[in-house]
Amino acid sequence: MKEYTEDYLKQINELIDNKDEAQVLEQIKDMHPADIAELVSDLDANEALFIMQLLDEETAADVLVELDEDQRSDLLELMPHEDLARQLEQMDANDAVDVIQELDEEDREDVINRIDDVEQAGDIVDLLQYDEDTAGGHMSTEMIVVNENMSMPDCIKAMREQAEDMDEIYNIYVVDDDNKLKGIFPLKTTITNPSANKIKYVMEPDPISVKTDTPIDDVALDFEKYDLVAMPVVDSIGRLVGRITVDDIMDQVREQSERDYQLASGLATDVETDDSVLAQVKARLPWLFIGLVGGIANAMILDGGDGESALLQVLPGMALFIPLIGGTGGNVGTQSSAIVVQGLANGSLNIRHSMKHLIKEFGVAVLNAIIISALVFLYNWLFPADDDPTKAQITTMAVTISLFCVILFASVFGSFVPIVLEKLKIDPAIATGPFVTVTNDIVGMIIYMGVSTWLITTFTGMML
Repeated sequence: MKEYTEDYLKQINELIDNKDEAQVLEQIKDMHPADIAELVSDLDANEALFIMQLLDEETAADVLVELDEDQRSDLLELMPHEDLARQLEQMDANDAVDVIQELDEEDREDVINRIDDVEQAGDIVDLLQYDEDTAGGHMSTEMIVVNENMSMPDCIKAMREQAEDMDEIYNIYVVDDDNKLKGIFPLKTTITNPSANKIKYVMEPDPISVKTDTPIDDVALDFEKYDLVAMPVVDSIGRLVGRITVDDIMDQVREQSERDYQLASGLATDVETDDSVLAQVKARLPWLFIGLVGGIANAMILDGGDGESALLQVLPGMALFIPLIGGTGGNVGTQSSAIVVQGLANGSLNIRHSMKHLIKEFGVAVLNAIIISALVFLYNWLFPADDDPTKAQITTMAVTISLFCVILFASVFGSFVPIVLEKLKIDPAIATGPFVTVTNDIVGMIIYMGVSTWLITTFTGMML
């Protein structure tokens, strides 16, 4: 999208303030709807509404679809329902549903009642019944459909009639007399088989399709697996009800990636850079609170009684490696969980074979633990943490053994948590965030204190 300079935006603001409709329209008349949407997103809601009301209905509809949800929501609060209804008539039904879902139920009903195109209004109402995270919630009802018993000339005639209201045509869908999907009919076939007696003899039978209740994440995996640009959607008994195109899937993949990234970063809800201070605080605070609890728990472990306090007094060099133990555990856990989350997302990891992955992850963890622990052992051997040889040796052994155990635990735990969350139908991306990090910090400190206490008691006979 085009980026606008401060001077250009200042000029547009001045024209809007002066209500100079002719000059504003002159500035935007040759712009692509996506560029107009970019411009509108840099204006406040009232200024955006001023521009939208200057556009013809088709362009305004395209701009409305291009806007981000938050920006569109602010605009919809000010837009008259009559204007919105006319713009919805110009959209594909699935895009219209995406827009109208941002209204409350009462406003939604009022806008639908104002749509003059009864067929479009009916399609919107039909699509609203589907969950937005399913194939039905993302499909479009605009498609070209022919009967399997049509001859090629009749098929071409039907295609011409239906294509008038279509933006893109990828495939022709073939149905029987009960509207059940029988096959697809690529446009290429009209050239290679111009004299076919019946379409069913030249169609591609049994096309890949999805049901209306199929989760949209599974649909995205099918698009990637089979290199599709469009896919038919059928109901529970196989009747053709719509299609999903690759651009719909790309939007979904982008939104899911943004949600997963924010979850992994410790944000409880979806936020944007232009959200209010209060909204951003509400999104960040829950995981910060969990991190605070984890930090307090670590402090309690380090100073939870005479034993722990005495331990650090006897082996003061131990304190130098507390960040190493906690940081390594957190990093290893995040790496392991990220690999599992990625595998679950792209389908390369089947949850039914999760035990196989856990065993493999344990093997990786053992090798990593041996290498990292050996390096730490070598460092402590060359640069003792204490002048007393006995204390230095105990510290070296404590750090080495603890680090080995922490890496093993963090690897397995980081892999195990997202698998469990997936089975519980909870977004496993949570596992790559502060949850795993905080847990590994706490467990790491428990292991470190426990191993150190055992070693000093065993080798010096000192009771802590």
